[in-house]
Amino acid sequence: RIRTLRQGGGLSGFTKRSESVYDPFGAAHSSTSISAALGMAVARDLDSEAAKAKGRTAKRRNAIAVIGDGSMSAGMAYEAMNNAGALHSRLIVILNDNDMSIAPPVGAMSGYLARLASGGTYQSLRETAKQLGKLLPKALYQRAAAAEEYARSLVVGGGTMFEEMGFHYVGPVDGHNLDQLLPVLKNVRDAEHGPILLHVVTRKGKGYAPAEASADRYHGVVKFDVVSGVQAKAKPNAPAYTRVFGESLIKAADADDRVVAITAAMPGGTGIDLFGKAHPDKTFDVGIAEQHAVTFAGGLATEGYRPFVAIYSTFLQRAYDQVVHDVALQNLPVRFCLDRAGLVGADGATHAGAFDLAYLCCLPNMTVMAASDEAELVHMVAT
Repeated sequence: RIRTLRQGGGLSGFTKRSESVYDPFGAAHSSTSISAALGMAVARDLDSEAAKAKGRTAKRRNAIAVIGDGSMSAGMAYEAMNNAGALHSRLIVILNDNDMSIAPPVGAMSGYLARLASGGTYQSLRETAKQLGKLLPKALYQRAAAAEEYARSLVVGGGTMFEEMGFHYVGPVDGHNLDQLLPVLKNVRDAEHGPILLHVVTRKGKGYAPAEASADRYHGVVKFDVVSGVQAKAKPNAPAYTRVFGESLIKAADADDRVVAITAAMPGGTGIDLFGKAHPDKTFDVGIAEQHAVTFAGGLATEGYRPFVAIYSTFLQRAYDQVVHDVALQNLPVRFCLDRAGLVGADGATHAGAFDLAYLCCLPNMTVMAASDEAELVHMVAT
């Protein structure tokens, strides 16, 4: 049914439990995978203990979370890793690093070291050394642990942060070199110690020239010509609301130095990219961190600024407590500009901004406006 993808009555563009037994969890918003996988890992462990109590052997299962580097800017990912490190559950997290390049791979030596660090021998020796180290006097053990951490950072690169959170860090590995990647994946699959974070470096659109040249435009695509890469988008017969908003906000900032714009990794989808070209020093893209975006705006507002927070309607749901507690209850002048409100067609239920009227109209001090045309939108920005 792949030819029905993102069409009416067709397959969802995201994993959906009701659609396939191979979709283990509904996904679309970022940073949720580690939390969900940890829940699955703990459920597996509980099942295993129950089976042992009944004299049965539980089937070995792996809980694997894949998360993009952009999603690692969201706090939920760290909340999950913090919990996973404390629970010591056998969990595999694959960090797909295709933009920020947290730590670039350094060729064959990097691949070899990753393979070595993920292997059973290295892990067993390290675990044994940890247990033996605990028999040492406390001061000596702490010095030995510090020395081991320093030596490990020289070997595995920038994974110390993940190690401090209780993960065994492996990488970076070239995600396009299967001779490097597959042995490492097999090692982390067979490892008895958890949790493990495998850092894989990839290039978005790898192997397809149009996507390599413009990865952002191929994040979510409609039908396109495979040879040229040209997407078959219908020509609009009126100015897009997003552009009208962006241009109106530029005029507002031209007239008032206190106007600033904030977005959460969606400048092009909200019109903030236009504003950013005109007022780069007043534009803040905080990454995929909606909760921070809202409270950050609240802080700006306390100092007399007029922040416009441009976020997709469905993504603001992730920051509802901040809207209530840090803006509405304090009656701070923050303007939320919700793009993609209502039903959004091909993106499906997870991206439909169907609840914003219900969850915003009930808040104190909140004025909610919905533009019926472009002219009203211009006036609303001014208001």
